[in-house]
This record gives sequence, C-alpha cells and structure tokens, in this order.
Amino acid sequence: MARAQAMQVVLGEEVRAKLERTASSARAEVRAALRARIVLAAACGDSNVAIARAQRVSVNTVRKWRRRFAATGLPGLRDAPRPGRPRIHGPEVRVAVVATATSAPPHPASTWSHRAIASHLARWVISASQVGRILADLDLKPHRVRGWLTRRDTPDFWDRAADVCHLYLSPPPGTVVLSIDEKTAIAARSRRHPGQAPAPGRPARQEFEYRRHGTVSIAAALDVNTGEVLTQPITRNDSATFVRFLKMLDRIIDPRREIHVVLDNGSAHTAKTKAWLAAHPRWHVHWTPPHASWLNQVELYFSALARSVLRHGDFPSKGDLIDKIDTFAIRHNTTAKPYRWTYDGTPLKAA
Repeated sequence: MARAQAMQVVLGEEVRAKLERTASSARAEVRAALRARIVLAAACGDSNVAIARAQRVSVNTVRKWRRRFAATGLPGLRDAPRPGRPRIHGPEVRVAVVATATSAPPHPASTWSHRAIASHLARWVISASQVGRILADLDLKPHRVRGWLTRRDTPDFWDRAADVCHLYLSPPPGTVVLSIDEKTAIAARSRRHPGQAPAPGRPARQEFEYRRHGTVSIAAALDVNTGEVLTQPITRNDSATFVRFLKMLDRIIDPRREIHVVLDNGSAHTAKTKAWLAAHPRWHVHWTPPHASWLNQVELYFSALARSVLRHGDFPSKGDLIDKIDTFAIRHNTTAKPYRWTYDGTPLKAA
C-alpha cells in the first residue's frame, strides 16, 4: 500500500515572517511557537517523520498542523472551539457571586458557604456547585479565614527592639540579665485510656478523650547569660503576685550586682510592679515593644517546655503537672547554655 503524500506547504514572504517571529518569540505561547516551527520546516520540504523527530512530537501532530495550515493558512493554527456546555450564567451573575462572597454575611453567620451564597442569589437560580466553580476560577475561598494582628506602631518600636537586642548581644559586665514572664492556664489533663507506642510505619497514638484536673500557672525567670531558669507556681496572674516573684529573685541574687530585666507589656507588669521597680534602683527594666513578646527570650524556654512536657503529657493531677514542670527545669539547668541571639534589632528592609 502506497504511503500518503505529505501536504505541500508554500509560504509567502509576509506569512513566513509572521511564523518566524512566533517561532523565535520568548513571549509566544509554547503551542503557538511549536506549530509555527512545524509549518516552517514543512515549507522547507522536510518530511513529517523528520519534523516529528526534530520537534519531539508525534508524526500525527505534525500531520495535523501541516494539513490544517495547507487548508486554511494562519487561522488553521488556532485552537478549534472546544466542545462542552456553554456557560449557564453570564457576567452579571458572576459579578454578583463575587460581590456576595467578598461582603459580610447576614446576621448571625460569620462566613459564607457556597450554599448560603446560592440561597442569597436565589433570583438567578444558581446552584451551590455553580457558585463553587465560579469562585474556584478566581481562587476565592470565602469559607477560609486567616487571622492577623494590627500592630500598634508606637514611635519607639525600633528603639525598644534595638535596646533589648543590644542587651542580649552586649550585656553590661558583672550584671545579671533576666528574661521574665508568666505561662498561664496550663491544663492538667489525663487521658481516659492509655496510649499506644509507635510502631514501624505508624506514629504513637493518644486517646482523644481526657479528664480535666484544673490548670496551673507559672512565673519563670531566665538568666540570659547562663541559660538557667527558675520557675515558680502562681495562683493568680496579677501585679501583687508578680511583685512577690520579683522580691524572691531580689533576695537570692547577690545584692552587689545590678539586674537588667526584660519584660513585656502584660497587665501584671504595670501599676504596682512599676512602683516596686522604681523603689529598687538596682533593677533596670527593658520593655519589649507591644505585640513583640517574641523578643523575650524566656519564650524560647516555654516553647521547649511545651514540646517536651506539655503537648502530649498525661497529668492525673495539678500536683503531677507541677512536679513535671519543676523536674524539667532542674534537668534543663544541669546542661543549660545561653541561647544564641542573632537578631540585632535593625529594621528589616525589603530586598
């Protein structure tokens, strides 16, 4: 059986120039550039097999675009209309869906669902699935909410941050540098059923149901120069309790040494606390900026405590929880090292 003759392709100067520009353009669609190269090679007399090998496509692909160009010219290189059901709803409905999804939902709802949007736009008779497709095309997800915090841009934000960082990086010789804060409402919970140890290919398992045994709060002081920490259970998180914690530290620290302390802006650190600090001149306070508790190094210790003890712990009583917190602190202090602080407090700038 004789092989079918390849369609002959003849190019005029203007058409050839357009095809060459498309084939060499970095901005042209990949498929448009490929079709242009196929037609140009065909016009040079190359066989379908040779073109397919050079362009790394199938022979049928070369044959298709060669035939379509020979039949209709440049318009033949465009995609044919795709089959499928046309859009049911026009631009007016699509705009209404977007406007609804980006507005506040009616009382008392807090977020929109596809079904709620469809119900709200009932006069257009649109289904929840159609609402979902319209929103998916725009990558709009009204059911998802991400929290954020409006930072209070105090005029001295960077001054405070730089002061705290400078204290960490260059503490005054012969002084004690403390990072102090509270960790409150630590839940003492025991699981109703024992967990299961990990196995190959399976993580450890922990029962979801638990019994509550109250909560524990602690105050902690981290010695920035040594990495050692002192914790104490507290019954209330107020100024009076915090002042008692400071008095205890004042008694056990060598009275000949100056004390620099890093504090955040918690409610327990104001009022009576400031008055006590003012009456004890060897205490020098370095306040972190608002919403910048991450500048307080004791938060690093709290993070380690949560990962090692609290997150997956089982505590049959408040006493057991306190004992494990104290034991963790004692073991931490046996190998304590100062945290490496690399942030220098200078404002971050976009590249």
